[in-house]
Amino acid sequence: MPKTTPCLWFDGQAEQAAEFYVSLFPNSKILDVSRYGPDTPGTEGAVMTVGFSLDGQEYVGLNGGPQFPFTEAISFMISCGSQEEVDHYWYGLIAGGGEESQCGWLKDRFGVSWQVVPTALYELLGDPDPRRAHRATQAMLRMSRLDIAELRRAADETPAAG
Repeated sequence: MPKTTPCLWFDGQAEQAAEFYVSLFPNSKILDVSRYGPDTPGTEGAVMTVGFSLDGQEYVGLNGGPQFPFTEAISFMISCGSQEEVDHYWYGLIAGGGEESQCGWLKDRFGVSWQVVPTALYELLGDPDPRRAHRATQAMLRMSRLDIAELRRAADETPAAG
């Protein structure tokens, strides 16, 4: 099967972004850096691309200029096994100017969109009892950073008799 490598288009911040991501994810590293040469669209000697690996998944950061900013149409999902992991990635990625959104979504300071999702959410949303799944969904829709305990509490909540 062919290997796919996401390529992220930055406006001069590819190296800083790669260093930032490598600092957050375990088993991660910068793989290579290439620079613009003479007679190229970039400034000679400036970083053109940065190859990096985040826990085994390879990426390329390209300093292509301001023409194509990031949007939420593409995001990277991080499946987390615990609240501690959720908090690590959530607070780490919004540090230094990132922006919270809703339902576990955020933009980091480079404008890249991420979804920080506890694996418990998948279990709750797929609960065989559709009422529990609905209550968990409604709780998720009210959250920015996903809170596993609160999601479980909402799913287990007994509706008031009416």
